[in-house]
This record gives sequence, structure tokens and C-alpha cells, in this order.
Amino acid sequence: MAVEKTMGSSSLVEVVDRILDKGIVIDAWARVSLVGIELLAVEARVVVASVETYLKYAEAIGLTARAA
Repeated sequence: MAVEKTMGSSSLVEVVDRILDKGIVIDAWARVSLVGIELLAVEARVVVASVETYLKYAEAIGLTARAA
């Protein structure tokens, strides 16, 4: 049985579905300084995932508390 690979582009729906299924983390850090004086520092962390994916990984590392 041969494996077929298509070279077509992914639709936006497929990309969003994959991101929500697997999740994505964007971590950014920027610093602006002038003559050694820090003028602005920005730190951002963006996590995009479905609620199901978040709960699965949060439970694995102990971030969620179970109701008694």
C-alpha cells in the first residue's frame, strides 16, 4: 500500500483545529534602553489551546484542584 502525500495548502479551519488540539505557546521579551538606562521592559506569554487540552495538561502537572 502506497502512502500518498498531497502538497495542497491547509485551510484556516484546519490550522485553528490543529492549534486548539495541540496548543501553542508564544513567549516574548523585549527591553528598550538608552545610555544604559532601561526605559521599557515588556514580557508576554500567550498560550492558546482548547479547554480540553488545557485541562489535560494542567491536571498532569497538578494545576487543577478537584472538587470534593
